[in-house]
Amino acid sequence: MSYRVCFVCTGNICRSPMAESVFRSRVREAGLGGRVEVDSAGTDGWHEGDGADPRTVAVLEDNGYGSGHTARRFQASWFSRLDLVLALDAGHLRALRRLAPTAQDAEKVRLLRSYDPAAGDLDVPDPYYGGMDGFEECLEMVEAASDGLLAAVREHVEGRAA
Repeated sequence: MSYRVCFVCTGNICRSPMAESVFRSRVREAGLGGRVEVDSAGTDGWHEGDGADPRTVAVLEDNGYGSGHTARRFQASWFSRLDLVLALDAGHLRALRRLAPTAQDAEKVRLLRSYDPAAGDLDVPDPYYGGMDGFEECLEMVEAASDGLLAAVREHVEGRAA
């Protein structure tokens, strides 16, 4: 049985697809590709069916990550099949916890940057209304949190196998 992780931002075109791509790469590099499923979605459906923002695609590709993506909206019914839901900021955290059907489901929601011990502010700022520097900063934050997240996920996956 796979361990399932879903990253969530607002429209699923900037931060969450970036986090999905980076973490999928980390999972593959760690040899956990067959045991961990990585996905992303948005709290809102404004961009459903669209690809990732071109600036997200450019930053991912410039840094050696994959960029194939189609935006979609997070559904409450997904909680039953997910092990961990990673919010990109406190607003997403609150929205997802409100959407959770049970208290147990709400406990599955965490802030991505909580896995970065060096992070002060736990929000990943939305780069959408800014320039490329915001997307590059977003990538740095996602990469920094991905190492701690991978360690936590590996612990769960190896615990399941024991």
